[in-house]
Amino acid sequence: MKRLITTTTFALSAVLMMAQGFDNLPTPVEEKVIDNTPDSIAKALMNRPAPGSTRQPGKPVLFLIGNSTMRNGTMGNGSNGQWGWGYYANKYFDGRKISVENQALGGMSTRSFYTDLWPAVRQALKPGDWVIVSIGHNDHADFFDKKRARGVIDGVDPDTMVIGFNERRQVNDTVYSYGTYLRKYVSEIRAAGANPILMSLTPRDAYTPAIPSPTGEVRRGHHKIVRKPQTQWAAYVAATEGVPFVDLNEISAAKIDQFSHWKEQYHFFGDHIHTSAFGAELNARSAAEGIWYSANPLLKPLQEMMVNVPLQAYGEKREEGKPMVFITGDSTVKNKDSDEDGMWGWGSQAGLIFDPAKIVWENVAMAGRSTRSYLREGRWEKVYNALRPGDFVLLQFGHNDICPITDKKARGVIASAQDTCHVYKMDEDGSFVVVYSFGWYLKKFIDDVREKGATPILLSLTPRNEWPGGKIERRNDSYGKWYRQVVEQTGVEFVDVHNISADFLDKKFASKDAAKSKEKASKYFNHDHTHTSKIGAQMNARSVAQGLREINSPLAKYLRKKIK
Repeated sequence: MKRLITTTTFALSAVLMMAQGFDNLPTPVEEKVIDNTPDSIAKALMNRPAPGSTRQPGKPVLFLIGNSTMRNGTMGNGSNGQWGWGYYANKYFDGRKISVENQALGGMSTRSFYTDLWPAVRQALKPGDWVIVSIGHNDHADFFDKKRARGVIDGVDPDTMVIGFNERRQVNDTVYSYGTYLRKYVSEIRAAGANPILMSLTPRDAYTPAIPSPTGEVRRGHHKIVRKPQTQWAAYVAATEGVPFVDLNEISAAKIDQFSHWKEQYHFFGDHIHTSAFGAELNARSAAEGIWYSANPLLKPLQEMMVNVPLQAYGEKREEGKPMVFITGDSTVKNKDSDEDGMWGWGSQAGLIFDPAKIVWENVAMAGRSTRSYLREGRWEKVYNALRPGDFVLLQFGHNDICPITDKKARGVIASAQDTCHVYKMDEDGSFVVVYSFGWYLKKFIDDVREKGATPILLSLTPRNEWPGGKIERRNDSYGKWYRQVVEQTGVEFVDVHNISADFLDKKFASKDAAKSKEKASKYFNHDHTHTSKIGAQMNARSVAQGLREINSPLAKYLRKKIK
């Protein structure tokens, strides 16, 4: 017998707060609309692919069913600084074998998606397709309010329901449990010959309550990200229906639990639920890992269509028993490094200063990169994935950071050391990107290294062959100031390569005649005022060694006793 619940509303009790107090929060660049209204749904339908429209002849489609944590904003383009993980899901599937369609929409619950958007998706399903259902953030809400009417009954009981008048849809309506709606999706996916996957929700920026001490004092203790109750409900339905289940909530939350509080915060943007690009990418990877590493035989056909899931990492030169030092940076660290009379980065000369009997080094710098582009291209991720306790990372960026922010190279950052960011529209393709400050990117790298039990060491940028007033240029009022502010804020070890090398060059070439000083110093540079010759690279390598010893860095004990 059906059990009728007379309560007609569930009130949301949590107040959303700002996730991270940036100085310069983004201004939305598109018209603000309310999710889950006829207006937002109409706009979303125009900006999402029509269900099944990406299908390639004879190939399956992977449909993503969810809410704003899967597809954020009416346009779904990140213009508000928030991204859903569905935007990044396709990077883990071979586009030659399967297409990925993100059919999610912000504001939807299992119920409202089922009534408003699911019919079109269901009609597009064909045998062999796949459907990921990961929805529920909005389910604990009013049953019959005028604007959204999206609430469902908590739990999985198939014999509970609420009957009332749905003012939003202007119809008499019956509301079922969360588990009942999941069963409806599963049944109808299978009826179409497609393959359902139930997936738990993305984690929120919320910790378990603080634990009182024996004296009654409340202290933070060892907090963990709150796990959502919908996980158990979805897992139960999956088990009873024989459907593959991926615990996205746990996979992502377990990663976030290892983060510093600062890092955990920037994976969200604007509130405690919606993710930044960092958070969306983390959830997309977690979803892919959950499928890829599942032992459920039903997922094997989908696993055979996946790519890019195993983590990519540097560190191929690692020798057991020795720490590694990863050298990051731009062309002043790694250049062509081949022609005796060409351009060289000092990282190519690391063998002059490091003792190979004690430590292994890997020069993973890349010409033309800034902090932002080094991160965006996945190069930093390969450093992060390679790190082990006891390793070291040398961070030297700056020459390419204060460039245009929105141009084709997309490497410019905000000229500051503070935690600031802004949404920018890129010139080339009109996409929206959240860009942070120079200091913020450095702090991210520093925090990531420490998370892995390794030691970050910040290096100031190499000097340029510019001689205002006959003395070499010092950039201590810009980059130098920002480096020192980062050092003050993080306590990171700092080697001032800029001024150590500049002191050396000044001592040799400073004069009243700036042109002559520049000409004499030119043998340390090549092609222009920034890039070094081989002897210039050797000079900067020696400056690194000198600086490590001056600050008594733990890395100094791995230097050669006599620097060549």
